[in-house]
Amino acid sequence: MEEKKLINIIRNDIRFKSWAEFILISLTAITLTLASSLIRLRLDLTEDKRYSLSEPTRKILSDIKDEIYIQVLLDGEMPVLFKKLKRSVREMLDEFKIASRRKIDYEFINPYGINDPAAREKFQEGLISRGLTPVNIMLKDKEGGSSQRMIFPGLIVNYNNTEVPVNFLKNNPALPPEVNLLHSAEGFEYELIQTISTLVADTVYRVAFIEGHGEVPEIEVADLILNLARYFTVDRGAPGGKPGILDKYAAVIVAGPVQKFDEKDIFVIDQYIMNGGKVLWLYEEVDVNADSLVYGETMALYRPAGLEEILFRYGARINPVLVQDIECMLIPLKVITGGTQQQIVPVPWIYYPLLSPSPSHPVTKNLNRVAGKFVNTIDTVGRDPEIKKTILLTTGQRTRTVSPPTLISLKDVDRMPDESLFNRSHLPVAVLLEGKFKSAFRNRIIEGLTDKYGVVTESKPTRMIVIADRDIIRNEVKRTGTTEIPLPLGQDRYTLQTYGNSDFLINCINYLVDQKGLMEIRSRELKLRLLNKKILNEYNLIIKAANSIGPLLIIILAGIIYSAVRKKLYTSK
Repeated sequence: MEEKKLINIIRNDIRFKSWAEFILISLTAITLTLASSLIRLRLDLTEDKRYSLSEPTRKILSDIKDEIYIQVLLDGEMPVLFKKLKRSVREMLDEFKIASRRKIDYEFINPYGINDPAAREKFQEGLISRGLTPVNIMLKDKEGGSSQRMIFPGLIVNYNNTEVPVNFLKNNPALPPEVNLLHSAEGFEYELIQTISTLVADTVYRVAFIEGHGEVPEIEVADLILNLARYFTVDRGAPGGKPGILDKYAAVIVAGPVQKFDEKDIFVIDQYIMNGGKVLWLYEEVDVNADSLVYGETMALYRPAGLEEILFRYGARINPVLVQDIECMLIPLKVITGGTQQQIVPVPWIYYPLLSPSPSHPVTKNLNRVAGKFVNTIDTVGRDPEIKKTILLTTGQRTRTVSPPTLISLKDVDRMPDESLFNRSHLPVAVLLEGKFKSAFRNRIIEGLTDKYGVVTESKPTRMIVIADRDIIRNEVKRTGTTEIPLPLGQDRYTLQTYGNSDFLINCINYLVDQKGLMEIRSRELKLRLLNKKILNEYNLIIKAANSIGPLLIIILAGIIYSAVRKKLYTSK
């Protein structure tokens, strides 16, 4: 009896200790969970800091006062690579939500989640009309068939009854899908915070297109104006020789003048720069009337507009030559086949080079190639240590130049020059200049101008970008009767391929006026860690077996070890 009573006491003691341990562990877990929800402690242990926000982003998010609601159109059935992009977007949005003290909320929406086909089609058309660009993909079903579906890799930011669409997919056709989606993840923070920064800003910057000198017409820059309007107030107008008239603008755009600049207007722009103004110059010295090519040929003539001296003083020289490049766009050309039958055939046109963006600068990082037409080249000049010069765009590896006057004929496609003549490479076409500039009117006396207004001879620290091609900014226009519809900038209306013109020019303006350091976020670089396909194919069955059976074996082994330890522990007592 005494022995049984002792055993019962020991059993009760063990049972009590087990329940006490269980309750203590449970209370500890609940306490730690509640404490962790109150303490915002987040550690990013990744090598490339892919889960960390930049300081400018954190500063903007911490100052948000009103709620921001984000609708991400990246949900539903999609390929694995887009699922990975969705996961990266969700992780970044979680960081935004925490850094904004939960002022930002979001949801993922499936564009195919509406059962009614008519309502679903109407919803998707509405997304496109609001500025979201779909991507067509092929999905395989369970029966082995396939179907085409549109994916909308974008989102809509809602703030104080204002909606702004954001497309964040980088779709460079020259790169593999994995690299494009990696670049999309790299650029997502910048794309989103740039939009949020503009929406919550107390002041909206103003940008002006200079007029009055035969610049590219408004309808032919309409797509860029529409995109810039997401960030800035955009105006157009002539300086009129009035110093100070441009001072209210964060940046001005000189979009391809073909008529002579009056010296008074040059003085206005010069003094605007001296006061810290930023300028995007699109300027070329060789004039080609492309409309005349409908008759088969046209002339390229040297025809400067009077900006050579001022650009030279700032550190850039436009070379009056035309680029011919093996890496070029295709143009549709009528050819005769089968006797007298005409057929439209795409042919390479060496006067339309595909320009290469610098891979390292925030303005051009991860951009598609930029489409140029009748491009000139640029040399950087001067040794002023206060001017930093960065090449943003270059020609391809097999390039040559021709000097005006020269005849340009569509018949040239039948007699392509010997490729050995294309012996130059990477000629500069766009350059960024940063620093303190010397006035082009320094030590000059111009009656009624310098003596009346005075001359600021050295600028405040500022920036400018010079591009030796006016057509980079020009969008195609669809004309039906009296109706003019601008097409997307950079889109080839025949192949429907979209080049990087729009992104490049928007980045140029954003970089010129950037005072928060947001453009540096585009330098963010994530490492692409792909599985070795050779090893996957060679050890396919072993890898599948290890991934399927391995976790189960680990659980069984852990259970056996736990039981053995427990049995030994309590047997010894």
